[in-house]
Amino acid sequence: MVVKSPCSSNSSRRRVVVLGSTGSIGTACLEVIAHLEHRLSAAGLSAHARWDVLFAQGRQHRPRWVTLTDPAALERCDRRLLPPETQLLAGDDGIATMVTDDDVDIVVTAIVGAAGLTGTWAALQAGKTVAVANKETLVMAGPLVMELAAQRQARVLPVDSEHSAIFQALAGGRRSEVERIVLTASGGPFRGRAAAELTAVTPEQALCHPTWRMGPKITVDSATLMNKALEIIEARWLFDLPPERIDVVIHPESVIHSFVEFTDGSILAQLSPPDMRLPIQYALTYPERLCGPARRLDWGSLSAWHFEQPDYETFPALELGYEVARRGGTCGAVLNAANEAAVSRFLAGSLAFLDIPRVCRAVLENHHFSARPTLAELLALDRWARQEVERWTIKNSRISPAR
Repeated sequence: MVVKSPCSSNSSRRRVVVLGSTGSIGTACLEVIAHLEHRLSAAGLSAHARWDVLFAQGRQHRPRWVTLTDPAALERCDRRLLPPETQLLAGDDGIATMVTDDDVDIVVTAIVGAAGLTGTWAALQAGKTVAVANKETLVMAGPLVMELAAQRQARVLPVDSEHSAIFQALAGGRRSEVERIVLTASGGPFRGRAAAELTAVTPEQALCHPTWRMGPKITVDSATLMNKALEIIEARWLFDLPPERIDVVIHPESVIHSFVEFTDGSILAQLSPPDMRLPIQYALTYPERLCGPARRLDWGSLSAWHFEQPDYETFPALELGYEVARRGGTCGAVLNAANEAAVSRFLAGSLAFLDIPRVCRAVLENHHFSARPTLAELLALDRWARQEVERWTIKNSRISPAR
C-alpha cells in the first residue's frame, strides 16, 4: 500500500475529480461531496454517454470541467445546459486535463471496466491521491500501477467496501504482524444453489441482488462470484500479500465487510450497513472520520450474522481468481477482459450464465503468457481477449430454451 501524508491544499476543501460520475459509485460519491461541502468540492466530472445526467450534475455541483468520452454523445449534447463557469472537455485528453491539474487533490476512479485504467494511470503519473473504485485497474495492471504510485509518491486508497475494510483494520497492527486477510462475500442471488439449478438463469434473475444496489456489470459479477475473484487479485497487489494469505468467506448479511487476522490470533473487522457512501467518504477524508450521509447500524434490530464456506464447484470463478493472483503477469488483463465481454453477452441474451466462467477459463488458458508485460501489451491482450470471447460464443454457447 502506498501512503503519504494527507492531501495538502491552499484551501481547506479538497478538490475532487470523479471519473464515472453518472454510475452508482459516482453518484454516491457526489452525495458524500454534497453532504461535506465544507470539506469537499467537485472539481471535475466525467461520463461516457449519459450527457444529460452529467450536465445535471454539473448544474448542481458547478465543477470547473465535465468530460464526455463518447464522440456521439458529445455531438448531440446541449452545451447550453451547463453552467457558464463549467468547461466541456472530450475524450481521454479531457480526462487527462482534469486529473493532472495542479489544483486537483483527489481523483476517484469509478469508471466500470478496463476503461478506467487510462485515467488512473494519468492521475498517478501526476502524483495524485487516487481513490480506486475501479477494481479492474489493479486486476489488469496491479504491479505496474503500484510501482508507478511508489515512483511518483502518489497515494492509492481503496473504495471497494472489502478493501476499505481491510485498509481500516490494518491500522490495528504492524504489517509484519498480519497473518492473513479474509474477504467477505454476500453470496449473491444464487447462494446455496447447485449448478444444475442455474442452467436457465436469466439476466433479470442475476440482477436481483439481495443486499447491494449496484450497476448491472458488477451485479452479475456478484452472482457468479467473479467479483470476489477480481477482489482476490486486487487485494494481492494492493496489500502486497500472496494469494495463500487471502481467504474468502460467505456472509449473506453484508454487514462485516472483511477481516484481518494477526499473528497472535487477534482478528479485526470493519462493520457497517451495505452503503458505499461510507468507504467512499473514508477515502475522500482519510485519515479523518467525519459525520457523513451513510446509514448506521441499528443495534437494537440485530439478531445474528451467518458465515459459510464458498461453493467452488458451483462458482468456479473463485478458483480463477486465485490462479490469476498466483500467476500474475498478463493473466489479470485477460481474465478481466474476458469476463467483461462475457457479462455483456449474457446481459444481451447470447451467452448462458454458467458459460461466463467457462469462456473466461478457455480464453485464459489459450493466451500467450508474459510474466512482466508492458502497459501496451496488457491493452493489446485486453482487445484480444474480447475478440476470443466472441469467437468462443459463436462456436460453443448453448442458450437454454427457457430463456
